[in-house]
Amino acid sequence: MHLAQMNIAHMRAPKDSPELAGFVAALDPINRLAEATPGFVWRLKGGDGAQDTVEHDYGDHLLINFSVWESRDTLWDFIYRSGHLAVLQRRREWFLRMAEPYTVMWWIPEGHVPTLAEGMERLERLRAQGPTPEAFTFKDFHDAPCDRGAEGADGAEGVREVEAPAM
Repeated sequence: MHLAQMNIAHMRAPKDSPELAGFVAALDPINRLAEATPGFVWRLKGGDGAQDTVEHDYGDHLLINFSVWESRDTLWDFIYRSGHLAVLQRRREWFLRMAEPYTVMWWIPEGHVPTLAEGMERLERLRAQGPTPEAFTFKDFHDAPCDRGAEGADGAEGVREVEAPAM
């Protein structure tokens, strides 16, 4: 199984504005870093295969990041233990705060390429139902179906609480 992850962000200004220039300048280097990171499998690219942002019908100022990783640990290492962290720490300069979940993860069979519609559906499921094995976060992580042990006495199955860095 591979780990799919999608996160969205509402840009403070149009992508070509001076306010987002620092973010736009970081896109290509961060995308190249992701693709070179051990455990990276796939990421959604623009319609022309560009290294840039993805065109979609979910709103002009919504930025979508969507990728697949070999494991939780490989995704974690890219996000919090690589040059990506410096860009992540500046997100408030470029993006609005969101009151509802803006990132979601779920397990997919190796070789499956998830669609943007699938990612948006998983995010909506997380928002409506909270974390489940079908839509979860680092904080309320669910192991891959093949990694789940026997159900515990409290009925919890395959759930690991992980302390995520403050956002």
